[in-house]
Amino acid sequence: MSTTVSSASAMPDASRMPPIFVASAGVHLLALGAAVLVPGAWPWALGAVMLNHVLITGAVLMPRSSLVGPNVTQLPRAAVERRELALTIDDGPDPEVTPQVLDLLDAAGARATFFCIAERVAAHPALAREIVARGHSIQNHTAIHRHDFSLLGPRGYSHEISRAQDMLAAVTGQRPICFRAPAGFRNPFLAPVLRRLGLSLVSWTRRGFDTRERDPAKVLVRLSRNLAAGDILLMHDGNAARTSTGRPVVLEVLPPLLQKIAQAKLRAVTLPEGLAA
Repeated sequence: MSTTVSSASAMPDASRMPPIFVASAGVHLLALGAAVLVPGAWPWALGAVMLNHVLITGAVLMPRSSLVGPNVTQLPRAAVERRELALTIDDGPDPEVTPQVLDLLDAAGARATFFCIAERVAAHPALAREIVARGHSIQNHTAIHRHDFSLLGPRGYSHEISRAQDMLAAVTGQRPICFRAPAGFRNPFLAPVLRRLGLSLVSWTRRGFDTRERDPAKVLVRLSRNLAAGDILLMHDGNAARTSTGRPVVLEVLPPLLQKIAQAKLRAVTLPEGLAA
C-alpha cells in the first residue's frame, strides 16, 4: 500500500469526489433548473433535494458504508489465505489501560493496531513508542477526536488529519497509512483529503461497543460471533467502559478473545501487515 502524498490541491475537485457527492451535485443542478424553467415544478424539485439530503445523511451515519468514499471493512484475500485478522484498538493511549493491553497481547503472541488520538500520543510519548517497540502499529485517529468530525469541510479535515499525521510521526518515527474517523462518521469531503495524504479509511468487520457495554460477555459475543480470517475487530483502550468491579472491559474481553482466535487457527496481525499483498 502506498504512503506517498500527492501534490494535489487541498481543495478536492469533482473528479476525485465519491460518486454519491457528484450525483448529489447533479440533483441540485437539475432541481434548480426545473424550479426555474418549469412552471409549478418547484415542489417536486424541493422534494428531490430533500430526499437527496436524507440519503446522504443515511450514508454518513453508516460507518461501514462505502457510499461516501472507499472504506476497508475486511482484510484482502491474501490476508484471508494467510489466516490473518486484525485487532484494532481505539482512543488511546491510556497510561492505565494500554500497558495492560500490551502485556495481554504479548502473552498471546498477538499483534494489534492502535488507532491513537495524536494529542494523547503527544501527552504520553514513551507509551506510544513502547507500543511500536513491542511490534504493534499506531495509526491515525485524528488529532483531538472531535465530536463534530462528520460536519467538517475539506479544510477542516485537512487540518485535523495532517496535524495528527505530523504529531504521530514525530513521536513514533512512523507515518500512518490508515485512518479511522471518530465513531466512524464522516462525509463525502473526507475521501479526497485521505487520498491526498496517502491514507486509507479503515472501519471494521464488527465491534464490541466496549465504550458503553459494561458486560464483558456481551462484548465478547459481538466480537467473536462468526470469527473468520480477514476480520477487522474494534475495541478501545481509551474511553473504555468499566465492569461492575471497575475493571476496564477490554482487559476482561481480550484473554478469551485471543484464546478463540488461537483455537480458530487465526493469527492477529497489524493492519500494515494484513493489508500487504
